[in-house]
Amino acid sequence: MRPLQRLRIPIGRVNALPASRRTFATAVDAPANGRERVVILGSGWAGYVLSKKLDTRKFAPLVVSPRSYFVFTPLLNDAAVGTLEFRTVLEPVRRKNSGVSFLQGWADDVDFAEKTVTVEPSALDPDVGHALTGERQGNRSIQPEGRTVPTFKVGYDRLIIAVGCYSQTFGTKGVRENAMFLKDVGDARKIRRRILELFEMAVLPTTSERVKKDLLHFAIVGGGPTGMEFAAQLWDLVHQDLWKLYPGLTDYVRISLYDVAPKVLPMFDASLADYAVRNYKRQGIEIKTSHHVEELRQGFPKGGIDHSGHRMKGGVYTLRTREEGDIGIGMCVWSTGNMMNPFVRKALNTVHKYPSKSAEITTGETKLADQKQWIIERDAKSGSILVDDRLRVQIQTQYKDREAFMKDVYCLGDVARLASGPLPATAQVANQQALWLAKRLNKGDLDIQTFGFHNMGIMTYIGNAKALFQGGYTDREGKAKGLKGWLAFLLWRGAYLTMTLSWRNKILVPMYWMVNRVFGRDITRF
Repeated sequence: MRPLQRLRIPIGRVNALPASRRTFATAVDAPANGRERVVILGSGWAGYVLSKKLDTRKFAPLVVSPRSYFVFTPLLNDAAVGTLEFRTVLEPVRRKNSGVSFLQGWADDVDFAEKTVTVEPSALDPDVGHALTGERQGNRSIQPEGRTVPTFKVGYDRLIIAVGCYSQTFGTKGVRENAMFLKDVGDARKIRRRILELFEMAVLPTTSERVKKDLLHFAIVGGGPTGMEFAAQLWDLVHQDLWKLYPGLTDYVRISLYDVAPKVLPMFDASLADYAVRNYKRQGIEIKTSHHVEELRQGFPKGGIDHSGHRMKGGVYTLRTREEGDIGIGMCVWSTGNMMNPFVRKALNTVHKYPSKSAEITTGETKLADQKQWIIERDAKSGSILVDDRLRVQIQTQYKDREAFMKDVYCLGDVARLASGPLPATAQVANQQALWLAKRLNKGDLDIQTFGFHNMGIMTYIGNAKALFQGGYTDREGKAKGLKGWLAFLLWRGAYLTMTLSWRNKILVPMYWMVNRVFGRDITRF
């Protein structure tokens, strides 16, 4: 029995409805031929991998996501500096003969009792493809004045919440408006264009020495693997390609990495992190730890002079830190971690009406449970959704006198937290959760098995064909084992090539690596 029978229309024919009916919330509930409808919110690591691995003979997967593709995030830095082309880090959600349906939209709300998801279309949303740092404007910015954004409802038998997190800015003044982020392919394209734009502005005969130094000062905020890796990739681009094309500008290039913590790469063993820092110093990359960024604004530092005789819009920016004051830069890449998705924080706060058909009480009496106000259990610190060891979403009354879980609603990836303890917010965790849940659902033994994370290690690129790798195990003395240098670099490339999901990209990625090694990176600005 389908959970929603109000209006039955095939997926993909929402716009075939009369305009008068499209203004109301309508239900998309395509026939699944006896299979369970599994609605997956999100096309990131967890959502995309799960959709690929579900047995389509048993299930009818439907992915609902604002973007129609999956991003292979470990190689996004390569795309940002031209080592790889953008399409080699993307996988389409719509695939031939996959048995997976897709609707492009933002999930706005969930009714767990009626088993429906309210969706806002996003095909024309300008926010799609870029990192989000707070409340999105999206469709509201292109909607005619006085008109509300139309929504529709999707019915489900099982629901997978894998919407991912937003980029964290800590409310730093000017960061949302002026910084570059590195979370989606749109961000990588924007960064690549900006790098080449800065060199073109700096080479102009009207650009003064002072302005050249500011334009070619690249700031990266965040000393984790993403920030450190981008700094290394940028160094490679400058010293392997751009110095040949702009020989008079190389002396002006500066790369500075800022972090509020006293050390970078805190997740690595101290010996490996120190090796990375020494390597960066030899390359001329400045590592500035214990630095607090207070503002990022457009324009020259206070007291600075535009010697070119005019102010170039989008030219120099000013980064202000508590320790050094105002610093002129040409670009700031911000990589300081994740913030909770507003959809989780707001829409997934209460369950509206107790889902009596799918909830099972674990603590307290079952009598009159549907007359209580129930909320979704959340981690007090991060705001993540608490799940049990089978990745099922947990709920409780507002007075915490009763607890339950929903046996048909699961949460994976960055927005989920195991009640037994937190896991790293990495692609590795999301990938393992998706593979485990798909296998258990396919076999129908979810009640027997529990999820366990197997740490396969962490790695990061540090420039000039060198990398770090730290295994997920320790020696007899309790120290993490690892590799560094070119051997770790070979392992880094081999691991990511193995993880690449489609055979198409397994072929294209090494081809582009080889082409760029022989002929250099393409520096066309488009």
